[in-house]
Amino acid sequence: MGGGDGGDDSVVHFVFVHGASHGAWCWYKITTLLVAAGFKATSADLTGAGINLTDSNTVFDFDHYNRPLFSLLSDIPPHHKIILVGHSIGGGSVTEALCRFTDKISMVVYLAADMVQPGSTSSTHDSIMTVGEEDIWEYIYGEGADKPPTGVLMKEEFRRHYYYSQSPLEDVSLASKLLRPAPVRALGGADKLSPNPEAEKVPRVYIKTAKDNLFDPLRQDRLVEKWPPSQLYILEESDHSAFFSVPTTLFAYLLRAVSFLQQ
Repeated sequence: MGGGDGGDDSVVHFVFVHGASHGAWCWYKITTLLVAAGFKATSADLTGAGINLTDSNTVFDFDHYNRPLFSLLSDIPPHHKIILVGHSIGGGSVTEALCRFTDKISMVVYLAADMVQPGSTSSTHDSIMTVGEEDIWEYIYGEGADKPPTGVLMKEEFRRHYYYSQSPLEDVSLASKLLRPAPVRALGGADKLSPNPEAEKVPRVYIKTAKDNLFDPLRQDRLVEKWPPSQLYILEESDHSAFFSVPTTLFAYLLRAVSFLQQ
């Protein structure tokens, strides 16, 4: 199975969007598997993430945060069938991209992700960023302690449990060197999308992470109930970071989801 569908010159092109504090680097296992299978796979660093040079404490607007993704999608040739995959709070970025580039996107995949219908009053950002009563987040006050926080980063002692409980230790070590504060104010704009009837026609897939200590599987179920996708998969052994903990199973589910487009 490869990038073309046999009937034309189209190319299946996976585009991956990271969640808070992560970057394009977190997808290295799954993009390697997809490229080896003959697909095109690209991962983006959003503004202030990964190797993007912007200080995340200066990113206040959701559009500014998503600009690298929008630029990437604009540059992809029209014969590419774009499969847009978002993780965690990156689901909000994916939904905004879906509304902006509806004609270019063939499928959207939400991996343990914020999947809120455009125009809905629902919000899951609080549920993803709030876990029990533990103070697991470190806030950065880039404009001074008398102003609202500009950045947020999970405290180091909690990362293994909440992000990577089932993941290999070498990936936890890698992440510890690469995580960056997320632009908390920009992320607050992720729910301000207007209804988009055309975007509703694009197939959506939800992939649930069953051993997720950060985004409770029951909360993921509620997202699915509120905005039912066309396909639902469950990663039974996955923590919040399926790209580390179960990359081969995630790879198989992505292939299965895309097969519906190629029938």
